[in-house]
Amino acid sequence: MLAHGQTVIQLFERMVPKHLAMPDDKIGLQLGTLQKTINTLLVALDVTDEVVNEAIGLGANLIIAHHAIIYRPLSNLQTDSPTGRLYEKLIKHDIAVYIAHTNYDIAEGGMNDLMAESLGLAVTAHLETIHNEPLKKLVVYVPTTHQEAVRTAIFNAGAGDIGNYSHCSFSLEGKGTFLPGEGTNAYIGQVGKLEQVDEARIETIVPQSIERQVIQSMLKAHPYEEAAYDLYTLNLKGKSFGLGRIGRLPAPESLTSLVERVKKAFDVPFVRVVGDPNREIRKVAVLGGAGSRYVRHAQFAGADVLVTGDIDYHTAHDALAAGIAIIDAGHNAEKIMKASVAHRLQQALEKNKYTTKAVASLINTEPFRFE
Repeated sequence: MLAHGQTVIQLFERMVPKHLAMPDDKIGLQLGTLQKTINTLLVALDVTDEVVNEAIGLGANLIIAHHAIIYRPLSNLQTDSPTGRLYEKLIKHDIAVYIAHTNYDIAEGGMNDLMAESLGLAVTAHLETIHNEPLKKLVVYVPTTHQEAVRTAIFNAGAGDIGNYSHCSFSLEGKGTFLPGEGTNAYIGQVGKLEQVDEARIETIVPQSIERQVIQSMLKAHPYEEAAYDLYTLNLKGKSFGLGRIGRLPAPESLTSLVERVKKAFDVPFVRVVGDPNREIRKVAVLGGAGSRYVRHAQFAGADVLVTGDIDYHTAHDALAAGIAIIDAGHNAEKIMKASVAHRLQQALEKNKYTTKAVASLINTEPFRFE
């Protein structure tokens, strides 16, 4: 069975939640419609004319990309311009375009985790913390005969994590009373007769971002027609999410050695380097995309080097004076996301019994030539 467009995006957004995106970032559906079944989806870094041709050749009717195709407000949509022709081709071939940018950078398993993993780093922190997940407490009352089923449903939906511990809850047993009224279809009891039932009070922690799916899963597993539950806002913070990663190498190595590691990991022909080639590197900061604004963050975190892209001339001079090395692998180094996203989406689709295919784009969208 092919997956509906909305279903594909729901599966994707469980991995890459939209709420993680930076303010004003251009993410989400940018062109076309998701109100259709998806035959094949193509994962790309950029949406260029060559990528669109690739999608047409594959029969793909959805592109999930990292970089937006509509970044600035459109003043017109002239189809004799390069941009206009691109939009026209997408529309004529019914190809929707969905963007995940800084939310993918920030998400667990996203761009910055992928970069750190590719370099073999043991991650210790974010380069800059952006979000702290608000936590809520869920309290539900359930017949003791069904408490394990309801608890399992709540945990499977993602609730119950405290730090590195999962499946955390508290239970207390007692008596529940209710009187079914006219028109009710009570699981236990009779209309007009006061009932007393052995019940368990289950308490657990729920991240705010998934409270809806947790409640839905709980209600589906709950036997009562009207389940009694409470949801409290807590003055506690859960997981933190941020841009960039700070990590340590398995063993110290020279800046020259790390340069070769970066070129191989990100499949780039060359990099721009700031710093002494023989400098010993232990602690590394990584950041996908343009990283000039984060050199001071890396320095403050105690990193020996920042691995990023699009470093400008004056920032490079500032870094040299400050004593922090830089490896500028270029913006196109982010292409490592294509295979990762396609693989994770294909696994999610297959797990849910869908036959829709997720394919990584083979087009190199690097605009520069290296001579």
